Amino acid sequence: MPKSGSGSILRVGGWKIRIRVASTEWVFASPSHYKMGICSHTTTVCVEMEPNLLKSSLFHADQRLCSAEILPPSQVRARIEVAVLNFLKNITASNPAISNLPLISRKYDNSGLRHGLLSDVSSVFLSHSVCTRSLMRANDAKAYVRVWMVMAMCFRILVQGKLATQRELFYKLLCDAPEYFRSQRQVNRAVQDVVALLRCTRHSLGIMASSRGAVIGRMVLEEPGEQIVDCSMIGHAGYAITGDLCTLSKLVLHSDARYIIIIEKDAIFQRLAEDHFFNQIPCILITSKGYPDIATRFLLHRISQTFPDMTILALMDWNPAGLAILCTYKFGSIRTGLESYRYACNVKWLGLRADDLQIIPQKVMMQLKPHDIKTAKSLMSSKLLQERYQAELSLMVERGHRAEIEALYCHGFDFLRKYITKKIVQADYI
Repeated sequence: MPKSGSGSILRVGGWKIRIRVASTEWVFASPSHYKMGICSHTTTVCVEMEPNLLKSSLFHADQRLCSAEILPPSQVRARIEVAVLNFLKNITASNPAISNLPLISRKYDNSGLRHGLLSDVSSVFLSHSVCTRSLMRANDAKAYVRVWMVMAMCFRILVQGKLATQRELFYKLLCDAPEYFRSQRQVNRAVQDVVALLRCTRHSLGIMASSRGAVIGRMVLEEPGEQIVDCSMIGHAGYAITGDLCTLSKLVLHSDARYIIIIEKDAIFQRLAEDHFFNQIPCILITSKGYPDIATRFLLHRISQTFPDMTILALMDWNPAGLAILCTYKFGSIRTGLESYRYACNVKWLGLRADDLQIIPQKVMMQLKPHDIKTAKSLMSSKLLQERYQAELSLMVERGHRAEIEALYCHGFDFLRKYITKKIVQADYI
């Protein structure tokens, strides 16, 4: 840590940390959400919160909102150091204790829907309610350890100036501590715990999104210092979206499209790409091949911000999962609620919808599965659905059936593009 003169204070994000060993003093700074002090004969550590921190927040107009910040590596490392110091403070106190980890709660009762003041974009937000990870609770002990191990791994990645995907983290942690990490889901949850503890974005932690996304259509991408990519002149698989958000943020975008169409399924995406549908309706096609990853949502948001007059439409299966995917693009998710506002877009539902069932033969409809019912119940209990979306979901459950986009092929392979064209021309979307 850097030395400073007596009484010198370094402030970052509203926190100041002073460490004094004998007559020598070091200081570093980091935002956090607790107060601590370590005292011995030779060492003093003090952390204090600036009184105007909340007022200086990005969301000062609504103090319910809690967000993850985009931070440089030095500040993220400082936040990790604060967490370590707080741990040390507790175990070196006169009554030693293992400190709990206070995390922003990622549950429905700590979430809400934030409506844009100057736009039609709404997004999920998390408030300031805190849950804890504790080593003292039997069912929580391993999750507690996982948070520390992921934090340590992120610290090393940041020191080395590298990026790693969550899949790479999983295999490294599986090798280092197989008794704690047996599945990718455990790593993903621990990463979100670290985000909720340190209140910084995943990318700030040095974690790169594993992107499945692709884009094609009437858009030209200029990669700084690299080639220019004309997305209308590439293969049917489209332009593979990188997981590096820094690279995506530097792209220079050019387009004469009027619409962006989000496609749930890769097979439908490739069918429309093969038909060069983007030349019939001036549009950009984008897919994440199922539930959207951060990188695809990031690029979609960048396109919508660069071309605010483009209408964003979504083509999904008529089932609870399709609606959940649409809502993730439109509002974000509770799981990533600290970052959702960064990627939310004003997405409109093109299809499939209940009105389209009249052109789909009953024999190709499929029954809802148990996981469909579970997804429907989760959506119904959320605060996301507008009235017409709720009506669609209720009808799915009431009928007990679902319809896939491919069902339109009953009318021939050319029918899909005719269906989309008609709905766009008639502005038949919600």
